Amino acid sequence: MDERDDIYDEIIGAETDEFAGEADEDEDDDDDDEPLHVRTAVLAKNELLALLSLKVTTRGSLIVRVDPRQSLPAAQTYEDAGAAAHWFRRSLATSRRNGWQIVYDGAPLIG
Repeated sequence: MDERDDIYDEIIGAETDEFAGEADEDEDDDDDDEPLHVRTAVLAKNELLALLSLKVTTRGSLIVRVDPRQSLPAAQTYEDAGAAAHWFRRSLATSRRNGWQIVYDGAPLIG
């Protein structure tokens, strides 16, 4: 597995084939990781698309940024959901000031 796969798995919490079937010792209940709120923003600038996402769970919050100019996605975790929401809004505002347009802002689309 390469570094890009490792970061992707860490960000989304995906299991790999080598760990499939093994129980997570730290996981007491599957409901702990259920998102309470997920917000995704798709941004466009020239012919580039970027993604900014906020996930709030009972264990904490996570902001993930996928920038086409960067080789890997960036993620930041927060213990406080309010702080995560503040930095998500601030990142969106900064992106708009830098010429990015918000194409979509809401719950992730499936399908």
